Amino acid sequence: MENVVKFNSVEDKIIVIRNQNVILDCDVADLYGVETRDINKSVKNNPR
Repeated sequence: MENVVKFNSVEDKIIVIRNQNVILDCDVADLYGVETRDINKSVKNNPR
């Protein structure tokens, strides 16, 4: 399985901004193996 993400790599992507845990869109795209624009489009179409 080449798409397996190790938990430590996900934890390393989390940053704290104004006391909120955040993962940047480019990092989420990398984790899911898609392009950043696809993540942004999904967020726009599903705001909740």
